[in-house]
Amino acid sequence: MVENAADYAHLRLERDGAVVRLLLDRPERRNALTHAMMIELEHAFRALAEDRDCRVVVLRGSGGHFCAGGDLDAMADMPPAPEDGAPDPLVPAYRQFGDALLALNGLPQATVAVVEGSAVGGGFGMACCCDTVVLHENARFGLPEPKVGFIPSQIVPFIVRRIGEGPTRDLAVTARLIDGAEAYRLGIGRYLCGDAAGLERTLRGLVDDLLKLEPHAVAAAKRLVMACTGHDIPPVLDAAARSLVGLLRRPEAAAGIRHFKAKSLPPWAADGG
Repeated sequence: MVENAADYAHLRLERDGAVVRLLLDRPERRNALTHAMMIELEHAFRALAEDRDCRVVVLRGSGGHFCAGGDLDAMADMPPAPEDGAPDPLVPAYRQFGDALLALNGLPQATVAVVEGSAVGGGFGMACCCDTVVLHENARFGLPEPKVGFIPSQIVPFIVRRIGEGPTRDLAVTARLIDGAEAYRLGIGRYLCGDAAGLERTLRGLVDDLLKLEPHAVAAAKRLVMACTGHDIPPVLDAAARSLVGLLRRPEAAAGIRHFKAKSLPPWAADGG
């Protein structure tokens, strides 16, 4: 059983028999992720992995959005860089979200992401760590981090596994947003719904079908599929966290965050180069 759910500040867990619904619950910020929220997510996923009464996990955002990625206000408020070559404390802090994604990706239960509205950065990554995704046509996916001066470090390996290198390279380099229909065509989501009623109807039918499956067989099937990819993700995440922090320490990232919040163009965009 999942315990201490009431202790989460920005997550809400709701149980309905063998189904656990995990809601990202920071609607005033489109469920944007702080470090504290990332820690809560990892704890919740690890607790769910041990929950023998849970057979289906539904991941969803409150307030009409899935997750708007990392909270830039929180990212801008970082400690100074260490001196004398000491290890940078930001590296393990950002690497932790990779552990949260690995925990979600490795859950033995069937996992369903319900994506409405914003699903960028970390939200995009979490959706790609779920077994199946139900899309509202208003969903918006993207990797906008390069616009601000850094990278989606812990997210990209899971997106590559979902949709392949080519589409991921396009999204990572252009930083463009795609809608629910394009996400469906790329294989990010399996179901595309045109309205809220259709979304709920599709989700109910999917969960009913998942509950007809034998839980140990589901877990074994997931392990088999993931074993076939042949990629060791943790070393990639380690290197990506170091790269991310190196970029965040550059003045360009501070300027990018500042201009993004002010809804103005950063220098590299304003002068065209």
